[in-house]
Parts: sequence; C-alpha cells; structure tokens
Amino acid sequence: MESRPPFIAPTAFHNANAALARVQDIYQAGLAHLRAQLQSFMALAQPPANALPHVRACYPFVRLRTTHSTHPDTRLAYGFVAHAGHYETTLTRPDLFADYYLEQFGLLLASHDAPLEVGISNQPIPLPFSFADGEYFDGGLAPWQRAMLGEVFDLPDLMAMDDRIANGTQLPRAGEPLPLALFTAPRVDYSLQRLRHYSGTAPEHFQNFVLFTNYQFYIDEFIALGEAEMKRADSPYSAFVQPGNVLTRRVGSAAQAGDERGAAPERLPQMPAYHLMRGDRSGISMVNIGVGPSNAKNITDHVAVLRPHAWIMLGHCAGLRNRQQLGDYVLAHGYVREDHVLDEELPLWIPVPALAEVQIALQEAVAEITQLQGAELKRILRTGTVATTDNRNWELLGAGAPQQRFSQSRAVALDMESATIAANGFRFRVPYGTLLCVSDKPLHGEIKLPGMANHFYRERVNQHLKIGIRALERLSENGLDRLHSRKLRSFAEVAFQ
Repeated sequence: MESRPPFIAPTAFHNANAALARVQDIYQAGLAHLRAQLQSFMALAQPPANALPHVRACYPFVRLRTTHSTHPDTRLAYGFVAHAGHYETTLTRPDLFADYYLEQFGLLLASHDAPLEVGISNQPIPLPFSFADGEYFDGGLAPWQRAMLGEVFDLPDLMAMDDRIANGTQLPRAGEPLPLALFTAPRVDYSLQRLRHYSGTAPEHFQNFVLFTNYQFYIDEFIALGEAEMKRADSPYSAFVQPGNVLTRRVGSAAQAGDERGAAPERLPQMPAYHLMRGDRSGISMVNIGVGPSNAKNITDHVAVLRPHAWIMLGHCAGLRNRQQLGDYVLAHGYVREDHVLDEELPLWIPVPALAEVQIALQEAVAEITQLQGAELKRILRTGTVATTDNRNWELLGAGAPQQRFSQSRAVALDMESATIAANGFRFRVPYGTLLCVSDKPLHGEIKLPGMANHFYRERVNQHLKIGIRALERLSENGLDRLHSRKLRSFAEVAFQ
C-alpha cells in the first residue's frame, strides 16, 4: 500500500517553457505530498497499531524519442543526440535550474523533429532532499518515529547516485533509455546537500565561473574585493555572499526577501565559499578547498552538478626549476597525476589536455594585470607541466623517486590539487585551467618556512587573484559557444551541457 500524489500522465511538448512548467508542477506536487504526510506522521502521539502506508513521490522526467538520425549544426558541443533512440533523465530543483533546463529543452527541440515528453518517473524523491536550505525535521522526531522513518518514507539510496554516466561506464540494459544528462536527480540533490555542508552557502548563490584556492590569503583578498565592489554603484556585480549566506547588496540596490536570513557561522565550514553575484549567474564564486587532492576531488564532485561554465585553480606551488623566483607564475599546459584519488574514475592513461580558450584567457589576463609584454612577461610567467602529489612530504623521499619522475616529465611546478581539479573538469565536461604562484623551491634550498616569503611574493597574492578574476571575465566576454567546445565531449555523449 502506497500514498502518492495525484498522477500526472506523460505529456508531449513542443515548447520549452511549457515543458519546464510541467516539470515544476510535478516536482512541487511531489514535495507538497511528502511534507504533508510527514506532518501527519510527526503528529502521531504513539506508534500506530497497524503498518502505515509507504509514502512516495517521484522525480519528474524528461524524455526524447527519435526514430531517425539527425545531423544538427556540427559546431554544437551539446544540445542534441547523435543517434535515433529513446533518451531520458530525471530532473530536480526546477527553481534552481530553470534557466539551464530551458536552454537544454530549447536546444533539443530545435535539433530534433520530435517533442519532449514530461512525466513522473519511477525514481523516488528521498525525504531529506525535499527540504530547502535551513529546513530540518528530524530534530522533532520521537525515537520510535526515527526508527520507523525508513519504513514510511524513502531515504537516500547511494545506489541511485553513482557517476557511471559521467565516467562513461554505464551500460544500459536492453530496453532501458539512454541518458540525456550526466547526473540523475538524486545525484544532483545529494551534491546540493553536500555543497551546503562544505561551503557554508546555499547552492543558489554559486555562480557559473569558479575559482579554487588552497590558501586563506586569497580569500582575504577576495573578501576585500567583494566588499569594495558592493560600495560601487556602477559595479557589474549585484551582491556579495559569504559563509552563512550573509549577503551584501550593491550600494543603491533594494533589499530582497530572505536577505535577512543570513548569519555568520560560529566557525567557518571545511571549504568556505564566497560569491560575487550577477543577475544572470555569470559572476564569480571562490572556494578555499584547503590542502590536498581529496578535498579537490570532493568539492569539484559537487560543484559539477551546477554545470558551471569554467573553473580555475589559483594557488601556491613548489617551483622545480632553479631559475624560477618566489612569486613567479606557472600556467599549466600538462599534468602529472600522482594524486591517486581519481585513478578509478579517470584512469591514468587518459590524457588531461590544456584547453586553448582557457590558456589564452589566463595568459592575456596576466599580461593585462601586470602590464608586461614579451620577454618581461616570460620572465615571470612560465608555461609547463604541473605535477600533483598526494604526499605532502615528498621532499623526504630522497633524491630518487619521485624527483626522478618529476624530472622526466619536465614538470616545472608541484602542488597537491591542480591535476585533480583539471582531471575532474575533464571528467565532468567543465572547462578548466591552472595558474599557480611559486611559494618555495625545495629542490634548490628555498623551503617553505615561517617568514621566508619576501615582500615580492606577498604582493603577488592580490595580483594573482585579480588575474584569475580577469581571466574568468574574459571567458565570459568571449562567448560561451567558444568556451563549451567539443574537446571535452566523448563520441557517446549526453545531450545536456
């Protein structure tokens, strides 16, 4: 026996807005049903004498059925399916992803002479995923209610949240639909919850261009820059958000409902995020991921479901060449992956190439911010291979491995995050790049000790951040059609960006 919301039959749509409206109707009806049934369950004063009906609401789906192959504009990187067949995906949070879904629906309708079907899937919405940021229910449950919760409601099922589609390892059984998107609805919802936990900010505040860093120095500068932007009436950014969803609007802007709900946390979250927002989400988010490839994989696993347009790593590195100076920049054009955290998902034999659009934007941003050209620019900016290791004390292994491997690879710098972020960008089809700043040269006697960084290096933090921001602005200005090229798409690719 089950308790479900009213059934809505699958309907064909030739209009993207109408299809999205039906997705919203199905999703909201499902949430309303779950919440109403939870209220009834919590109102019970004692365990029921008889078994309660199982409460279930399922995600909406969108489906495309094509009966013949089509050949859309081959310049497109996404927005079409390559072969005739039955394609489908589940959808969540149509409020958060409204613009994204509209674009994907519109492209599919334009590329194929077939409607989009929208209906109720068979994939349950886990109860915890039906509550918005800051809403909690489990604190008011009696012990017997907590014990019964999984019998009455659907709880998160990790078997429905894997990354086989993104990894290219999913093998649909005969008769099963092919995927339309890299992530299913439960996988997206799971990551939205994780983003709140790790970043201390709501997913709604994340922007489509993301900076990652491994040092608080950069965050301090980003905060100062964000606060300064909010004091400029002509700033292109409309709001600045800090952990706890503390929101500051640009001077002269009217407050909006919900602004007052933000509150600075007692302690910073593990990977705090800060957001320079624009109305069209083309602003910049910055996350301090801390140190290590595990953190780098963790945060990019979750940010990826937001389908950002690009992410860039800005951080410190060890310079491996004697002629480098503290404060010099390294623009990665290749990676040695000794981080090991992605070996199963993205085997080491898979190359992680540099992306020309991002490389050019970074190099031009360095030239613009430093006001250097030609030989003077080359003096402080070196392009080369970056090695990423999961061993923070790799220097103690002696003069053999891994130093020999780094030398054979022609690496010019070493860190603990960049290759992971680039590899996960490749894996999740998110354009990526890396610009590092040399903070020590352990192979040449300049090890990282308190007070060793000189004034020249300390100046670089502010400049480095401005370069990263300018690079992302350039990518936005150059057009997303150039940024989202076919380089990151496989030959058996999903239609959604």
